[in-house]
Amino acid sequence: MDRAKKPAAIPVSPIQPTPQVSISDDNSRVTANLPTGQQLEVLLYGATVISWKSANGKENLFLSDKALLDGSKPVRGGIPLVFPVFGPPSPDHPTGKLPQHGFARNSRWEYLGKSSSESSSLPNSKGDASVKLDFGLSNSMLSDSKWDYEFNLTYSVTLSQDSLETSLVVRNTGTSSYDFQVLFHSYLAIDNISETTVSGLEKAAFKDKMQGGKEVGPAGKPISIDSETDRIYTTAPEQAIKILEKGKDRYELTRDMLSDVVVWNPWIEKAKGMADFGPQDGYKKMICVEAGSVSAWNNLEAGDTWEGGQRIKAW
Repeated sequence: MDRAKKPAAIPVSPIQPTPQVSISDDNSRVTANLPTGQQLEVLLYGATVISWKSANGKENLFLSDKALLDGSKPVRGGIPLVFPVFGPPSPDHPTGKLPQHGFARNSRWEYLGKSSSESSSLPNSKGDASVKLDFGLSNSMLSDSKWDYEFNLTYSVTLSQDSLETSLVVRNTGTSSYDFQVLFHSYLAIDNISETTVSGLEKAAFKDKMQGGKEVGPAGKPISIDSETDRIYTTAPEQAIKILEKGKDRYELTRDMLSDVVVWNPWIEKAKGMADFGPQDGYKKMICVEAGSVSAWNNLEAGDTWEGGQRIKAW
């Protein structure tokens, strides 16, 4: 029997797609995919980001085709994490017994889990806008760190529709203070180094490792690479850094609590001398623009916490 007044149907909101996160069968890497097509892959060895793809499938990180991904040595490419020392440590410093660039990039991290942003309320939303992966490392996880301090590291990697963020939280869980340095060693993929420039550092002085660490005044112009380059620039974290190809924006780097920017390219001869660098002319396809805090030591008191990070936007 038809009723004169039927209750109105309850509207059902469409189910929005969510980011997908998976762990490889051998428990060696974590992969994340956004509903809009962006993809991220992180190796648990070093918590190294080894791939970051835009929605169109374009790879934004350079990974050497000779890079070892079996945990036998740090990865050549992607975004290795440098902690607690940058470069070869000084023998008379507490980090003096550590390998170059510390132990974070050659230690196995624990995957702590994921979180994603709320779906957009706008019409035609394609689902969650970002996904964050968290990784952890503490002194208790190291069999022989050669660094006698207690710490807990939380490394977060956030994939968004147009950017990638990496951030590190350092907690001093011991009873004595210690010094540390940190750097996100980002290998950015480019089409041609000869058509690539870096802007935003025109007014910054730098230490030129190709001149024995000599202090060099501001160049007053964008950086172009035509030989082996290894420089440490110091500039305010709020200063954005852009990487351009043929004069058009390719990447933009913004930083939090990180006052240094390392610009590195091995060029021809150094590339030939690195057994895990390939192809041989791969230096033409990459540029390292690395956010960090490495020109001085960060001192962390017992019980205190330090946090810093970077955001790389890709076009």
